[in-house]
Amino acid sequence: MPDQTTPLSPESLPETTPTRKYVENKPPRGLYVRVFIYVVATHVLLAFMSLLVIIAKTR
Repeated sequence: MPDQTTPLSPESLPETTPTRKYVENKPPRGLYVRVFIYVVATHVLLAFMSLLVIIAKTR
């Protein structure tokens, strides 16, 4: 193992692509799934409560 390492010259370095900043322009798909489930669950809950009210009024 050599005691000294040779410094890499800029010519010997591999060409790298310029770094691009990551910009997220759309929300993750899981967000849409959660919102859809919450909306459906809310409608089901309201429908069930309405059914309970209707049943309670008819008695």
